[in-house]
Parts: sequence; structure tokens; C-alpha cells
Amino acid sequence: MARKHAAQAVEKSKSRRLPTKDEILRFVRESNHKVGKREIARAFGVKGGARIELKRLLAELTEEGALVGRRKALRARGAPPPVSVLEIVGRDEEGDLVAEPVVWDRAEGPRPKVLLVMSRQFADVGEAALGIGDRVLARVRQLDGPDIEGFRFEGEPIRKLPREKRRLLGVYRADRKRGGGLIEPVDRKDLRSWTVQPGDEGDAQDGDLVRFDLPRAHRFGIPQARVLESLGNPHDQRRISLIAVHAHGIPDDFPEGVLAELDRLEPPRMEGRVDLRHIPLVTIDPVDARDHDDAVHAEPDPDPNNRGGFLVTVAIADVAHYVRPGTRLDREARLRGNSVYFPDRVVPMLPERISNDLCSLRENEDRPCLAVRMVFDKRGEKRSHTFVRGIMRSAARLSYEEAQAAFDGKPSHKCRPLMDTVIRPLWAAYEVLASARARREPLDLDLPERKIILDDEGRVARVIIPERLEAHRLIEEFMIQANVSAAETLEQRRTALVYRVHDQPSKEKLSALREFLQTLNLRLPPGELKPAHFNRVLAQAKSLPVADLVNEVVLRAQAQAEYSTENIGHFGLNLRRYAHFTSPIRRYADLIVHRALVRALRLGDGGITDEEIAQLDDVAKSISEAERRAMAAERETIDRLIAAHLADRIGAEFQARISGVTRSGLFVRLKDTGADGFVAASSMIGDFYHYVEDQHALVGGRTGEAYRLGDEVLVRLVEVIPTAGALRFEMLSRGKRGHVSLTKGWRSRQTSSRNKRRAG
Repeated sequence: MARKHAAQAVEKSKSRRLPTKDEILRFVRESNHKVGKREIARAFGVKGGARIELKRLLAELTEEGALVGRRKALRARGAPPPVSVLEIVGRDEEGDLVAEPVVWDRAEGPRPKVLLVMSRQFADVGEAALGIGDRVLARVRQLDGPDIEGFRFEGEPIRKLPREKRRLLGVYRADRKRGGGLIEPVDRKDLRSWTVQPGDEGDAQDGDLVRFDLPRAHRFGIPQARVLESLGNPHDQRRISLIAVHAHGIPDDFPEGVLAELDRLEPPRMEGRVDLRHIPLVTIDPVDARDHDDAVHAEPDPDPNNRGGFLVTVAIADVAHYVRPGTRLDREARLRGNSVYFPDRVVPMLPERISNDLCSLRENEDRPCLAVRMVFDKRGEKRSHTFVRGIMRSAARLSYEEAQAAFDGKPSHKCRPLMDTVIRPLWAAYEVLASARARREPLDLDLPERKIILDDEGRVARVIIPERLEAHRLIEEFMIQANVSAAETLEQRRTALVYRVHDQPSKEKLSALREFLQTLNLRLPPGELKPAHFNRVLAQAKSLPVADLVNEVVLRAQAQAEYSTENIGHFGLNLRRYAHFTSPIRRYADLIVHRALVRALRLGDGGITDEEIAQLDDVAKSISEAERRAMAAERETIDRLIAAHLADRIGAEFQARISGVTRSGLFVRLKDTGADGFVAASSMIGDFYHYVEDQHALVGGRTGEAYRLGDEVLVRLVEVIPTAGALRFEMLSRGKRGHVSLTKGWRSRQTSSRNKRRAG
């Protein structure tokens, strides 16, 4: 009887129809979850002895190359797993994000492109939460056929993965004899090398900048790398900034879908706007500025109740008219967060059609603007302000140097007719506002910025320190007052906004600063500090040879300014509320404030939406990150340019100042170029140096000679890695005796500690 039932079961299993190979492949492709033999059997109702036949079919598909993977994790050949880690590598013509699987077997062909489709989890923050270089865990679905743009796969992000500190970039060095080669670093903090096996170099040529991954990890020896993409030759100094662009994942090309929107943009009509063309507003910018987003004007207040007061008008390009919420232009600007300025190029937040044309406040051309008219009394205190949306016409495009010369009584041909109506009133209003600024006492750091001048071939010609002019301070103060007015208005109207905030220094940083200042006989008072307290220390330091170093150390002690929806004030400017309003062409934060003002004051179309307001917390974080990214990229590019400039000066001697002290050695800054380099303690032969943290010094255990923060020294250049911006020096100056005041018994403690290590 049992045998009869068994035979019937076998016959029944044989009669059940097995899925065809095409059906299996279709099921695997369309599945959003991990697929193995068990899942396939369950989906097609395969039971009993039929499982053996199913196993045979799967084995045939694997042998034919149609399926890859293990028994419990099968997928179609050339297709990413249903749940994959993807890296965002670019955007398509419409501006949508495109990703590739991070882990991929090259035997299956090139990495497939996956078009990202936002899931509900990402609906609130949209694509602004993701950027090029980010990695996501995503559900991947294969389409029935290629879509219009040729994509065969769609990916729905599940969650964003923590971003790596650095993208893996390096310079490929080919091994012409054996094949493959070596990858050298572009990050001076990671001076390792990686081997590339033959066949893993892709299309990279010797000397190319490459993006790579590390598919095989080894506990010993040099790690092995695989080239993912060649980015061109980085040794052309005209392309050095591209290293930072790629290293930080900064978008530097506008998708076709974004550029297509530019053709539909039209200038605004006068209807609903205030005609400001009768006001002789002027732009004052750097001589090489290509876009002009702010214009200023001042005149004495005719109100007899405000004698000695001034009416100040600050007009800002009306970017909100052209860049509307939800458009591809807006999404792109939000993704970038800000423009990035390199010595050799600018990576703009907005396409040039907007930044250099439609929105740029060009001389003698009508332009839409959002303007604030402020009334100040004779003490420089603001009495009132009003925002209007209007049409303006710049009376003149002036450089800082040209405006300053006019202020000083040497007007150019362009400035001469503007002296009475524009120049002198501007100067008089600034003097009034400057008096109020002096009473407010913001943090007054003196940190001259070095500017790199390039020649026609993109090489460093010289490094200069531009003169700080009163014309700079005039524009700076006018912009600050406009920004304060924007924040005040939005608070009064109870409209959400993004503040520019700057927190007080942390207790830890203040403690370290106090210790350093004590070595120079300078002191900060105990308790809660205000900017004025730092200013007094800076004033005392002016007579010292290390005045510039004191300014820098005070700066390092400060918190970093950022964007936030929660107002904590601006410590450095000593202001209770502050919001960026004056540069919407190059900062997304300013565009948000413009939209908020348009909505709050009912100034027409293009106001902030409820959807945007719900996303402001995430936007504030993303644009703060973009700002830090831009600053790092700009700084690294300058380091690389100067390193390339010094590459042929190995063995040359330089005057420098010690800018940092660590256990491993000394950081030095060259006087003429401001270039930073390192002197390893191990290279300072003749003594064993101890790190004295509270004195910011290295002290010789045998000689007692010391090197301290701020000391002037003579160094010799011994190594340059241009692509990493790394300089290594040899110390030529001897340390100073009695330079560092050590506590009693220090030498005996050091000796005792050294003896214990030897005994151990």
C-alpha cells in the first residue's frame, strides 16, 4: 500500500509542469528580493521529486552563463543583485541620478547603469539628499526592455549609506614590462601606494588621474586596486583643480535637462514691481568678477527728524524669479549648494546663462531685483527697513580699487561724474555705519588672504596678499545690514527661514587657547566671553612678532559657522539674528531667504512652498556640508598648485614659521608663498625630541633646545608630491635654549619613562 502511494506521488510530481528557462529568467529579473532555488520552487509550485528537475534546469542556466551567483542567491548575468549597494556616478540628460553597483565582476561585462527612482522614504528630501559619490542601498529592478534613454535597470533607494571620508583617487603609473602598474595617492594624509594587476587598469594611461576601488583586501603587503575610471592627466596645472572636483564629488557639468530649461526663461514684466531705475545703484566687485549680484546706493535722509541719518539701498539679483521650486534648475542648485572658486576656474551653482547674463546686474541694463531700503540715524543705528521687488539699472560697474581711488580723491573717468551723487554719499553713510560696528565690536581678526596669480599656461606666476581696502569694508557692512534686515523681517512675519549661525567657542577649544596665550603672556578673562575679549588679546598681540600666528590660533578656537533653522545668533559678528540674503547667484541659502521674503511679503510668484519649508532642516544640513566641501576643495587645490610650483626647487632653502607642533614633527609655513609643509621629528638628527603639549613645543632631551609654535626657522625642501599637495622639509635652524619653561622634574620624568620602555 505504501509503495503504491509513493509511486503515485512520483507520477504526480512528474506530471506537474516545470517552469521553462525563460520563465525562470523572467522571474529572477523581476524579483525585488534575494532569489534562490527555494524561492523559485515556491513561486512555480514545484514540489517533491520535481525539485530534482528544477535543480538540473538551474544548473544548465548557470553553465550557459544566463544565471550567476550561488544556490541561495541567483541573478541574471549582467544584472545587479535585487538589493545592491550602488554608487551615484552622474546624472542623465534629464538630470536624474545615475548609479552603478559598487561590487561587480568584470567578467560579466561593464558595470550596468542604474537609473535611480526616489522611494517614499526619500520623497520628503528628494534628490538633494543624494549627490555624486554617495552610496545607497537600493532595490534594483530590471526593465522589460531598454527605456527611451537606454537604461535597463531602475533602482529604488532604501537608505543612504555613510559617505567615505575620501573617494579613492590616485595617479596611475604603468608597468610597461609586466603590465598593470601602481597607483600613487593624491591625498597627502594617505601616502600609500596600491598595486594594479594586469587587466585591472581599464583604459588608464600612464600618469592619468584615476578613480579606483580595493576589491581584494590583504593583511600583508601592498593592497591591490582596480581602476574604475580614468579622469585624464593631472600634471597639467590647468587641470589641477579637477583633482579636488573629483575627490570631493563636486558636480561640474550641467545635465542637458537643466540646460533645456534655460530656453524657457523670460525676463519679468514691470507689472507688480517697483521701478528703481531712477536710483543710481552701482556694483562694486573684484576687478575680475564675472557676475554681479549686489548693487548699493546711499543718500542723506531728507527727514528733518533724522538729521545726519542716511537712506541706504541694497539691491540683489532676483534669482527667485528664474529658479522656481521643483524645477530641474532648482534641484541642481540645491545639489551643488554653492559656487566653488578655484584659482583657474569657477564651478558655478547656476548655469552661466543665469549667473552671468539674466541675473547679473550689468551696467546700464534693466534687471529684476529684490531690494531693501534701510534708514540709519547719525549714530549708525538702523531705524527701519523695507523690502521691495523691482526693476533696477546699474549706473556703473566699479572695482574695489576704482571705488577706493575715488574715495581717496583720485576718481577715474567713469567715477568723476558720480562723485556727488554716488561716491561721496556712499562713503559718508559707511562712516556712520562703521561707528555703529565699532560699538558692536564683532570679532576683528587680521588674517590676510593670499591670492595665486596664474600665467597664460595656468602655472603659478606669483603669490600676493591683496590690500585690504575700506571699499571692501563698505560693501561688507552694507551686506551685513541687509542680511540682518532679511532675518528680522522673516521673524516678524513668522516665516520659516535658514539662519546663518555661529556658536560660541567650546570649553575644550578655549582651554587650549588659554594655554597657548599664556606662553606669550597673553590672557583671556574667565567666564563667558564676547568677541570684544578676543579683540583685546589680538590688539595686544600686534606688537609681537607672532601676531599673525595669534590671529590664526584664535580663529582655530572658534566654532564653524553653518546654516540652521534654529537661531543661536552669530557670535563672530555679535548679532542676535543673521541670514544670508545678498548672494543668491552663488549660495542656495540666499535663494531660500529670497523665496521666504517673496512669500511673507506677497511680492509675486516664486515664493517658498510648504514642501520646501518641510525640508528646510535637511536642506540646511546639505548646504552646510556643501560649503565645507567647497572650502576643502579650494584649500587643497591651492596646496597642489603651490606644490607644483615648487617641484623643481628641491634643495632650495626657505624662511618659514612653525605653524603646528605634534609628537611626530613640526608643520611649517613658508613666508613668501604661504605653502604648508612638514618636518619629521625623526629627520631632526642629533637629539631625541619630546613633545610638550601645553607649551606647543618639541624639546631636545639631551640639548634642551626647543622648537615652539610661532618660531621663525630656516628649512630646506627635500620632497614634493604635487598631486597630493605635500611638501617635506629638513630643519636647518637650531632650537633655542631656555625657550620653553618646563616644570620641575620634567627631565627626570622623561628619563625615567624612557628607561621603563627600554626595560620593558
